[in-house]
Amino acid sequence: MRIVFMGTPDFALYTLSALCEKHDVAAVVTQPDRPGNRGAVVQSPVKRYAAERGIPVLQYEKLRKEGADDLRALGADIFVTAAYGQILSREILDIPPHGVVNVHASLLPKYRGSSPVQWALINGEKETGVTVMQTAEGLDTGDILLAKKIEILPEDTAGTLFDKLGGLGAETLLEYLNKLECGETVVPVPQNEAEATYFPMLKKSDGLIDWTASAEAVCNRVRGVTPWPGAFTYHCGRTIKLHRVLPADGTGRPGEVIVSDRSGIIVACGRGSVRLEELQAEGKKRMSYADFLNGNKITEGEILG
Repeated sequence: MRIVFMGTPDFALYTLSALCEKHDVAAVVTQPDRPGNRGAVVQSPVKRYAAERGIPVLQYEKLRKEGADDLRALGADIFVTAAYGQILSREILDIPPHGVVNVHASLLPKYRGSSPVQWALINGEKETGVTVMQTAEGLDTGDILLAKKIEILPEDTAGTLFDKLGGLGAETLLEYLNKLECGETVVPVPQNEAEATYFPMLKKSDGLIDWTASAEAVCNRVRGVTPWPGAFTYHCGRTIKLHRVLPADGTGRPGEVIVSDRSGIIVACGRGSVRLEELQAEGKKRMSYADFLNGNKITEGEILG
């Protein structure tokens, strides 16, 4: 099929690369280049991928009339989106004969929004999945075409789960497109609005650990914000990043360091406690708790946060 793909971050690359293997990608639409942390202009991962393969790239601050004319001229059978970052107007949705389908990294109608993977982990979900949906004018509100589940493992972080769901999303999309090509009937299933949940884009402040929460919630928070924005706490006015924490035994005041020796660093939570397995001091590399204690002093009885 002749396809226009719309996407921006790394997650979208799984779908785009799968489409390039099986179909004719006429063009890629991605968000405009943005200034990076050091002032240099940064291209999206999707733009870089498309440029390397000679696929035409279109970029719009707002995909409106001008974009509609450009897209109409491409003569695509269908548009595919994956984490594009803009809500499409009815004018855009009506261009391709087979409409627009979106690959979303949750089991809709739960976890609508731009950060479904992270929030599913933060909220302690045991399973998630991908949904291929018929794109509508609302935010992740379209009818469900295909969906597949996946178990969330205790060791999963947002990074590892993104990889799993990216591959599963690409696989599910290709399955749908194959059905479409073969003339099979796929009955769209309307979403149950009564079950819908929405979660916003993560902010850097979402990585700050609240030690009054339970140990389970702290572990889930660290998993959900790894690798971005990253979990962190404060010690003596300086930031400590937390890359990996595990449930532990012991009680104390929330944020209190109850063990700090060769056996580990254990911090009390509102309920239970956690062991800090991998940490990073300001200006230093990520390291194990043992290596961290070799160059950083954390005393039992101190309060983090």
